[in-house]
Amino acid sequence: MKLVVTPLALAELHDAAAFYTLKAGIELGLALVAEFERTANLVLNNPLLGAVFRSKRRRYILRRFPYSIIYQVTAFVHKAARGRSPNTLVCRKRDRDAWKRP
Repeated sequence: MKLVVTPLALAELHDAAAFYTLKAGIELGLALVAEFERTANLVLNNPLLGAVFRSKRRRYILRRFPYSIIYQVTAFVHKAARGRSPNTLVCRKRDRDAWKRP
């Protein structure tokens, strides 16, 4: 999965970091950006971690700040035993729309 940040979301992040920097100092502004990066990496590594939000999207709330990352999973990991023992699962990354159950 790759990260795509919309221009509107990037502008909002920039404005929020500028606000925190102005009101509480550079440390808090940088902390917001660091928390965004941490959370973005977290959902990139674990796409199903966020709660379902408005049908096809997911949302993961940032720590310490009143913001959340809203994202959409475009691919998923499919695990299936398919005749093997449950201890030897095969993981395949597939396009969600192309995958059909046999």
